[in-house]
Amino acid sequence: MAGQTEMPREAIITPANIQDSPTQDAVPTQVDWPTEEDRALRPQKMAEMIGQRDVFRRLEISIRASQKRKETLGHILLDGPPGLGKTTFATCIPRELGVSMQIGNGATLKSPKDVVPYLTNAEEGSVLFIDEIHRMQKSVEEFLYPAMEDFRIDLTLGEGINARTLNIQLKPFTLIGATTRSGLISAPLRDRFQIREHLDFYSIEELSVIIRRSSGKLNIKIEDDAAYEIAFRSRGTPRLANNRLRWVRDYADAKANGEITLSVAMEALEMQGIDKLGLDPQDRRFLDTILRVFRGGPVGLESIAHTLNLEPDTLSAEIEPFMLRSELLIRTPKGRCLTEKGFRHLGANPSDYLTMDSPLFKITEPQP
Repeated sequence: MAGQTEMPREAIITPANIQDSPTQDAVPTQVDWPTEEDRALRPQKMAEMIGQRDVFRRLEISIRASQKRKETLGHILLDGPPGLGKTTFATCIPRELGVSMQIGNGATLKSPKDVVPYLTNAEEGSVLFIDEIHRMQKSVEEFLYPAMEDFRIDLTLGEGINARTLNIQLKPFTLIGATTRSGLISAPLRDRFQIREHLDFYSIEELSVIIRRSSGKLNIKIEDDAAYEIAFRSRGTPRLANNRLRWVRDYADAKANGEITLSVAMEALEMQGIDKLGLDPQDRRFLDTILRVFRGGPVGLESIAHTLNLEPDTLSAEIEPFMLRSELLIRTPKGRCLTEKGFRHLGANPSDYLTMDSPLFKITEPQP
């Protein structure tokens, strides 16, 4: 990537798109959306976001303070499982500030020359958003240190005795990094972010509001109990909730005259293989492999990944977080183990599978 990547119009945020809005602590239930944005379910302003209210309040304070002092907002690192709103926050912040934005991806930044166009093209006070920032190469991280701290970069031109160093002063900018694997970010880079926020899973009530709002934008009627059922099976993730709403909408249009009732929602989700806890076929295959092949554990993640023919990163980033949160799975020094709840969800009796290595195994002494 020698030059700046051509971005779609909606990815470039300019002051012309800004509409100042007051702080809202209450969860909004109805929003007037421009027709052009009706197909995009992602919120366009921070005040329109459902959930993550603590993160919202802290970021809003930082934004308002930087505007009051007429200073550049400090660098921000957002981390958390996929689909919880990291990109949404990153794209809403420039709108709040009234500045432009550039978007990059850590996987494509393989050498310092790849990030130079983003830095030199950054306007004063603008935002540079790097998604999956943990995937940047070490050389790129080190190249960013002076850019983040002193807003300057040093370029080496030529080779050998003819080489010379060119110092380029940058305009003050805000770097927003998003990652699903914050542990893979080196400490020197992580410490250069003045603001660090972790995004957690959403409650069922918050997802219900998101689903009802999205259904309005998709022009489909949905009953409250149907929205709650979809939310309950969405694993605490707005992206999954919207994806499952789209599937239920297709099912309702094809088989139920376009109206989503509780029975329609349940039939549609069961047809897709989504069970009552929100586990899809791959999730259940993950748990079932631990049960059948490894007798409930303990077992290492790589052993499970090889058995399922999947990457360990896929399991640890996409499947495991919700399993751990739902108490279906636990991590031990020896590996992953099913909990009693996990056994019961698979219809298995724990006593039929447990080994002496299992944390659920108990030795019962004979009674006198």
